[in-house]
Amino acid sequence: MGDHRLADHFVGFHAYSFHKFDSNAAVPRQYYGKSDLLLFQIHAGLTGVAWGSAFFLLGLHGDVMQMLGLWSIALAMMVYASLLLPTAPMSATIFISVTSVCASAIFVYQEGYYLALAALAIGGLLIGATLRSARAQILFEVAGKVLQDKSETVSLLLREFEDSGADWLWQTDTSRCVTHVSPRFAYALGQDPKTIEGQPLLKLIAGDAWENGKYDKALHDVADRLKKREAFSNLIVPVVINGQNRWWELSASPRFGENGSFLGFRGVGSNVTEQRESADKISHLARFDTLTGLPNRLQLTETLGTALQDSDKWRRRCAFLMIDLDRFKAVNDTLGHPIGDRLLAQVAKRLQLIMSDNELCGRLGGDEFAVVVKDASSAEYLSRLAKRIIEALSRPYEVDQNSLFIGASVGSAYGPADGRTVELLMRSADLALYRSKEVGGNSHNSYQHKLHASAEERRLMEVELRDAVDKKQLHVEYQPVVNAANDHTLVGFEALVRWNNPKFGNVSPGKFIPVAEDARLIVPIGEWVLRQACSDAMQWPETTKVAVNISVDQLTSPAFMETVISALHDSGLPAWRLELEVTESIFLRDGGLAIKVLERIRGLGIKLSLDDFGTGYSSLGYLSNVRFDTIKVDRSFVQGAAKTKPKALPLSARWSPWPMRSICPQQQKAWRQKQN
Repeated sequence: MGDHRLADHFVGFHAYSFHKFDSNAAVPRQYYGKSDLLLFQIHAGLTGVAWGSAFFLLGLHGDVMQMLGLWSIALAMMVYASLLLPTAPMSATIFISVTSVCASAIFVYQEGYYLALAALAIGGLLIGATLRSARAQILFEVAGKVLQDKSETVSLLLREFEDSGADWLWQTDTSRCVTHVSPRFAYALGQDPKTIEGQPLLKLIAGDAWENGKYDKALHDVADRLKKREAFSNLIVPVVINGQNRWWELSASPRFGENGSFLGFRGVGSNVTEQRESADKISHLARFDTLTGLPNRLQLTETLGTALQDSDKWRRRCAFLMIDLDRFKAVNDTLGHPIGDRLLAQVAKRLQLIMSDNELCGRLGGDEFAVVVKDASSAEYLSRLAKRIIEALSRPYEVDQNSLFIGASVGSAYGPADGRTVELLMRSADLALYRSKEVGGNSHNSYQHKLHASAEERRLMEVELRDAVDKKQLHVEYQPVVNAANDHTLVGFEALVRWNNPKFGNVSPGKFIPVAEDARLIVPIGEWVLRQACSDAMQWPETTKVAVNISVDQLTSPAFMETVISALHDSGLPAWRLELEVTESIFLRDGGLAIKVLERIRGLGIKLSLDDFGTGYSSLGYLSNVRFDTIKVDRSFVQGAAKTKPKALPLSARWSPWPMRSICPQQQKAWRQKQN
């Protein structure tokens, strides 16, 4: 009986000490130091030894039933340790291991082998449970810490996002009304957060459209997404804030609860008004001419393409008109590009006044304009439109106190008859325009199929003309010039270039000279004629002169003076026997440069002749600026004098062309033999 009381006191003491000492481990703590863990492990080991000694003390004198009662109490303590010490698994493992081994040893001593195995097995299970519980506890703590860190990071990012001033957060409930209004969102709306709370999102951003229901397409898209509970991203929508138009970029996704119920939308918005206006400006610059404000080539071609598609669809005709300003280059060259630019702006305004909803007028570049006629079913309508354009653009202009007179040439083509694609239709109109320029300008011509054949002939002629000099297809004929003041004494010849081509035969200068000028071949051809004329003139009597026509491109060429000097030097022809003929057009190209070059030519002793006098716009001004030895009066000028027109002046001509045919080289040889 005394042993039982001793055991009871022992058990009660150890149970009380274990509870008082290890109860600290059951209380959650933020941090356990190494000293705390070591103290737990020492206490667990001592407690296990104490309980083990109790088994040995009672087991030597007690029976199996008494040992089972003591083991039951120890088992309760082991379960208690495994459950309430998850943060100190090593301490619980030590206590359970020592206690289980001691109990098993006493059971073996008392020949209770099954009880010994049961004690070890239960101890092992409790140790495994302790370790699993500790592992779960550690994972739970780590996950909680990670979640806490993420929550703090998200909160920090949201605060930084709201404070950045660039974007804002917004949120709606299930009825699409705004909730939890952020300060930045309220600032973007220009309202107080309390006023915004609970109002429909679309009402806040739609302005007057909320009342009349006339939403922009982008707002309709947002409304549909909200209604269908679909996420959307980077939608650009127009909003009205305090009567001012703005552009917002909205993104949002639906929110759902744990049970899958819809909670509303949460999204982000930003003000992209400046970016939108900048993009619109860039788009405008890409489609409109900066000088005149008219649509540019890109927009014209797009509109023409649409017009061609509509023509096929509705079985009607469209048209394309190309407009080129006559005499505009003279304005640019004489008065400067700023005056020319202001003149182009006035031309654009006149064209806009003529256009209706059926036409789109634009600028192709330089002094070229164009008109797309969407419905050109009436040929008379197109003809009247071209006539109105010519009349409007031919009226006088006042630019910086300068009275300017220009004209306009128009070429038109019908689609799809004259071209089923934009490129072909524009080319057809360009050919018609070229025809208008060819006949003198200030006129309108429609495309005809023969114009294409003519253009192809010009192309082939240009190819052949490039090799004409090397293949010796060009030759010079000479027209006699006589003195009209006495007995028509022969005083010289005028050099005339001729071209005999195997494909085209004898080509008229009126056909191949313009081709040579357009192809930049007039300079080498002109140099060859000059050298050939100087060389031939050396075979004539010493008093006979030779006149050579000089083109504008030759005179303005940097190497022109060297070419003239070289031709005289190589041939040995005296400078006074050479006469260079120019037309008034050289003064329209670059009057200052032309005057300087002509003065240098006169300085060499070479004679100067002004051809086609009276066809320009400032003929008398040229006579006062440059000293000409000969003036060839144009036929229209003489006819004007006969009709007493004010511009005609009485002039006495010292030189006049002999009304007879040109002289070929064989005739020159016969003429020289006769003179000798």
